[in-house]
Amino acid sequence: MFGRSLSSGKHALMVVVTPLVLLALYCWWNWDDFLAWSLATQITLHRYLVLHLLQINNGQYSGGLWLLFFTFLYGVLHAVGPGHGKFVVTTWLSTQPQHASAARRAVPLVGSLVQGLSAILFVFILAVGFNLVAGELSLSRWVMEKVSALLIAAFGGWMLLRGLRSFSFSHHDTHQPCGCGHHMPLAQPANWKELSGVMMAIGLRPCSGAITVLLFSNAIGIVTWGMLAVMTMALGTGLSLLLLAMAVSRLRDTVAAVWLRDSPAAASIMALVRIAGGVLLLLFALILFLTVVPVSPGGDFIAAGC
Repeated sequence: MFGRSLSSGKHALMVVVTPLVLLALYCWWNWDDFLAWSLATQITLHRYLVLHLLQINNGQYSGGLWLLFFTFLYGVLHAVGPGHGKFVVTTWLSTQPQHASAARRAVPLVGSLVQGLSAILFVFILAVGFNLVAGELSLSRWVMEKVSALLIAAFGGWMLLRGLRSFSFSHHDTHQPCGCGHHMPLAQPANWKELSGVMMAIGLRPCSGAITVLLFSNAIGIVTWGMLAVMTMALGTGLSLLLLAMAVSRLRDTVAAVWLRDSPAAASIMALVRIAGGVLLLLFALILFLTVVPVSPGGDFIAAGC
């Protein structure tokens, strides 16, 4: 009976995984076209945002609803397009024990809101408080993106060390399989340091589109609408990343339940997965650090990868 159930579970897993693999291959083959479409669509939406900000400034407050609508779409597009938040979230959640807690799954949403707040602080501390000009703001953005890459590297290094420690401990585990199906490591209570690290890795790097909206809204004197638009943008990104997190968690739990349910090596395998995740984050952080958008003396307009 158990063998038949296991076979059925593997079949169901293949039905789910196969389309995802085909979709990933399709995206890989058309990646350049996707990037071009993503950037062009962001620029189009950005023009709509400026238009509706001007409408609000002229007393056409119906433009405010359209502003919030397009900022939400803008945020969703950031979530489905290329960006550091998705990579950090998927890598981190993929390495979590089975049945990750609700606090862990909510991290992408909170991290995205933190990103919105970081854009607001960036603009109103540097642009308003210190009255920096466009070129100086571009330099400040460049420094923050470098720091963000270093923070992601630190988090990846922490994951790597944690995985190595878990792998070492798993080799000293003397428990033998009992056939009860409970050998998969279960979720541990949420660690606030870990959760804070993920949220900072996602949120410290402010979105250049959000910065541009804030700068423009400040220039025409409708700061409140600018902040509201940025937080709506962050909400769109956060909800999309939350759905991604739930999908990743479900797929990870399914794979673990089918392939590692009664494996005495489950703990070792999960430790190796965590090690691989840490290495991937370190490599990703290196790429981010080396490919930060250069400083522009005339100021930044819009950049992909928020």
